Amino acid sequence: MDRVVIIGGGPGGYESALVAAQLGAEVTVVDSEGIGGSAVLTDCVPSKTLIATSDLMIELAGAAELGIAFAGAGSNVVVDLGRVNQRVKQLAADQSGDIARRLEREGVRVVTGRGRLDGPDQVGVELPDGRTDAIRADAVLVATGAQPRTLTSARPDGERILTWEQVYDIGEVPTKLIVVGSGVTGAEFASAYLSLGVDVTLVSSRDRVLPGEDADAASVLERVLERRGMTLLDRSRMQSVTREGDTVTVTLTDGRTVEGSHCLLAVGSVPNTDDIGLEEAGVVLDEGGFVRVDRVSRTSARGVYAAGDCTGVLMLASVAAMQGRIAMWHFLGDKVSPLDLRQVSSNVFTSPEIATVGCSQQKVDDGEIDAETVMLDLAGNARAKMQGVRDGFVKLFCRPGTGIVVGGVVVAPRASELIHPVALAVAQSLTVDALAQAFTVYPSMSGSVAEAARRLHHRPF
Repeated sequence: MDRVVIIGGGPGGYESALVAAQLGAEVTVVDSEGIGGSAVLTDCVPSKTLIATSDLMIELAGAAELGIAFAGAGSNVVVDLGRVNQRVKQLAADQSGDIARRLEREGVRVVTGRGRLDGPDQVGVELPDGRTDAIRADAVLVATGAQPRTLTSARPDGERILTWEQVYDIGEVPTKLIVVGSGVTGAEFASAYLSLGVDVTLVSSRDRVLPGEDADAASVLERVLERRGMTLLDRSRMQSVTREGDTVTVTLTDGRTVEGSHCLLAVGSVPNTDDIGLEEAGVVLDEGGFVRVDRVSRTSARGVYAAGDCTGVLMLASVAAMQGRIAMWHFLGDKVSPLDLRQVSSNVFTSPEIATVGCSQQKVDDGEIDAETVMLDLAGNARAKMQGVRDGFVKLFCRPGTGIVVGGVVVAPRASELIHPVALAVAQSLTVDALAQAFTVYPSMSGSVAEAARRLHHRPF
């Protein structure tokens, strides 16, 4: 029986464990943080739970337009952030417990401790009581994740200067929150706290929010955030963050300062790859410390695979999980297809959400991909009008001549759900006509996906 040892219990770790167990391997997961990893305990699940609460606040804010009013004294809606965060942490713990029980049912052994590679075929474990153990392995999967990047000039204190893992310990609603960093994490938290009624300033070193996302989508989001009262400081690089009492001060490189009650740092991630024996075992890391892997998750060391954020490959929980599955399919001789990032759908959980899959507008504009494009505003969608939705669009990309769908962007409430038919079209190389001819419910937001496809109709030759 093949022996598989997995270091790290995040999505790349637990999903690979389930596949390996299904294929008959003897599987051990070594984890020190809690099953589910940061994705479940401190990142994905907690942040999206917080955002679910903020989405409800957005809906309540638009209630008057739909004919709903709150009558009587004391009818203002207020946020109890302590209770919100208590629910966030409880849901994360429950999800972790659900995954742990699933692993147990599938016969996976879970060892609590800090794992390190002692060569390519052995994992050493530092147990909580200080003892050490050694586990032999025919294959090792490294899934140790990443952690928030911090700077010497902006040290988190867990009270007023915070990373995105520390925000769930806040018991009071910030009077003014300064978010440093306008990538996905910064934009999501800035949008969420704004929706919860917090005065938010977003500091961006770039010329717009979400510099890595579709420019049209980012423009819609900026417009919505500013309309709702957010202060956006673009081309503004943070130099330092300091605290004096209950006041934090963000100093910018041009000398300007911004004061607030709290500061959230969202300035990137660093991989958890230090001091776990990787390089000694022959695993090559890149200049940022991320593990180099190929498309079937192999590292440079024989029998050692890696998955998830520690590889730096499109840092999404869904990608981590797929990397882990692919690794085990490959090692255990099952049918496997190499990771294809062109088929990955992703979502930015702002309000509105921004979902993407496949080719991007930037690649089309740069001439890397030859594609026809259509962008259809949601303002004309009947369901959007009923729900009071004015901001958003559907954008599709298809190949000239064949009409094969190669990508898409959706900006809308629940865009994460609406992108799925486009993702299916990209994965299965469907044409815009095939996408257009599938029935959609009327009225529905998804009707705009079909309508965009109809506008790219290709006549047969």
